[in-house]
Amino acid sequence: MSGLLVRTEGAVRVLVNSNPQARNAITPALYDALPAALEEAAADPGIGAIVFAGDGDFFCAGGDLRQLATRRELSVPERLEKIGRLHAQIRALRACPKPVIAAVEGGAAGAGMSLALACDMLVSAENAFFTMAYIKVGLSPDGGATARLAEFLPRQQMMELCLLGERIPAARLHALGAVNRLVAPGTAVEEAVQLAGRIAGGPANAAARIKRLCDHAGHNSLDEQLDLEAALMAESQGDDEAQEGIKAFFEKRAADFASLRGRKQ
Repeated sequence: MSGLLVRTEGAVRVLVNSNPQARNAITPALYDALPAALEEAAADPGIGAIVFAGDGDFFCAGGDLRQLATRRELSVPERLEKIGRLHAQIRALRACPKPVIAAVEGGAAGAGMSLALACDMLVSAENAFFTMAYIKVGLSPDGGATARLAEFLPRQQMMELCLLGERIPAARLHALGAVNRLVAPGTAVEEAVQLAGRIAGGPANAAARIKRLCDHAGHNSLDEQLDLEAALMAESQGDDEAQEGIKAFFEKRAADFASLRGRKQ
């Protein structure tokens, strides 16, 4: 049992972390299932975007404390191996060429918040909360959470969130720019699928290039980013997507990018 439910809605692949009896805490099975599902979706020309959600009314409670309590008996290399499996999920979310949208209901705690922030966009129920709860149990953050928080928070605010481990209302993260959409409770997945569907109807290769540009923009120098933009724009200009998009513009019609999915350029 992978603990990951997979379904397809049109051109959107929906991945659901299913461990509802433990508020969708991360299980060892998910370590392998999520990267594999992302790789499969990336290879499917019929899929244009991905939604990642929790089963039921909670996104993810983070690591299973019952398992974490046994880590003291392990050697440091063994602990690093376990953490590396979590980080493989984060890397898979970031490396996936297709946009991934997190749909958060209820809450995202600890590594659950890390998983949500690792996605490219985030749709959250208005009454949901986020928390860097590691400090509450004597742990420091993992899952790339500090890297993601540093992208939109001053150091002082990031220190507050990590040192206090308090619940952060979704509205606060929305105001800070980390949450793209605030929606009515119980509708986060539906709204995320609709948003993903809009993206999936567009040019897939251009979307992958945009994701790459956005991932590098925060740490590249201006010259490095200009070089990357130039390289990807040159690729785009030779792409069938650009030919179709520009032709559709002049013909005053909607571009048909769907027929180009999976075609080699």
